[in-house]
Amino acid sequence: MDFLSPQNQCGQTLLRHVASGNAVIAELLRLSDFIPPVFRLDNPADQRKYAAIILDFAYFKRSEYYDNVVDSSPELQDLDEEFRENHMDVLTRFYRAFESVHRYAQNLLRLLEDLEEGVFIQQTLDSVLANGDGKQLLAEALYLYGVMLLVVDLRIDGLLRERLLVSYHRYCHSEADMANLDEVCKLLRSTGFHAAPGAKRPPKYPEEYFARVPISSSFVKMLISRLRSDDVYNQIAAYPHPEHRSAALANQAALLYVILYFDPQMLEREQAKMREIVDKHFPDGWILSMYMGITVDLVEAWEPYRAARTALNNTLDTDNISLQAQRHVAKVVRLNTEIVNLLKQGVLHDQYVLDHVPKLLHVMRDANVTIRWLMLHTHRNARTDMHKQSKAVKDQVIAQGYNPKELFTVSVHVGG
Repeated sequence: MDFLSPQNQCGQTLLRHVASGNAVIAELLRLSDFIPPVFRLDNPADQRKYAAIILDFAYFKRSEYYDNVVDSSPELQDLDEEFRENHMDVLTRFYRAFESVHRYAQNLLRLLEDLEEGVFIQQTLDSVLANGDGKQLLAEALYLYGVMLLVVDLRIDGLLRERLLVSYHRYCHSEADMANLDEVCKLLRSTGFHAAPGAKRPPKYPEEYFARVPISSSFVKMLISRLRSDDVYNQIAAYPHPEHRSAALANQAALLYVILYFDPQMLEREQAKMREIVDKHFPDGWILSMYMGITVDLVEAWEPYRAARTALNNTLDTDNISLQAQRHVAKVVRLNTEIVNLLKQGVLHDQYVLDHVPKLLHVMRDANVTIRWLMLHTHRNARTDMHKQSKAVKDQVIAQGYNPKELFTVSVHVGG
């Protein structure tokens, strides 16, 4: 029976789980753009007015004291009631999103337990990982959970999360709605991470954050082993040119980057395995797209991990950086000329396309890979620009003759 057949309960359960993960991330990204500014308390007027009713997790240690402060003042009672009426809907939506992250993690643990205990007939963890679709979905299931945690920390600051959760706790009086509040608070309490440029990265971040809900280490290691050795998305056949190998494995590299944080010992100590990962996935690039435009600079991200940092040294060799940058910059001029010639009126008629499919596909692949590499490796990011080595590497790429106007010409023609 096909793994994704409607009659395959294991495949359908896993497919629904991954779909729900993408939905949760989409909701988190939407909500992050609509955080009520008052919860930031970033101006003196808001601090004076709302300091007594907008509280972080310190509230849970002295809840009676903070409640008495509000109850003893008619003005604060009125303000508190008005604040509840104005913000309860958005607080509920934020809490539902936060609760969904916790529920997703629990459902993933339950799914792994079911596979271990033989709930799904003729399906075990080994058999699912041996199946192409099953392997993809299991890797995505864990990856999406990691992305949720990173997106929450990146887009909704830890102190903001605490204030939102405490406000929901104070205003919600339904025990059913607050059944998981303690667990949600434990999972999403502040990590100390701040996305602001120049903010110092907390020690052992994000591995301690990822460990708040323990995931089976044997499961994580099995996934990493598959991602190290296999072409999970079967993309290498679609990118036959050796120079396009890292682009073909780009989606798999994003999965691997996130999942490695569930096994930080590999990042820190297992240099041979990290060297294998870098040689396969990052031989000519050090910037990856983690999820929907969220990029990661491995120079900065892997700096705290000895094995990962050492494995990346060959990629970050000065000669290799110059070689890769020169190669992609030189392609821009050639590709512009080729694409302009192809787009001349009367060239791309039906018969020409049918007769030259391999050539046209090669040009499109080459153009897309070139655009992708240059956009990723020259993109200015305020946070990574504060990192000395990241900025130096990026400046070295740009110094090889990168011209964004020429790149724009290629992208317009390829994109139509």
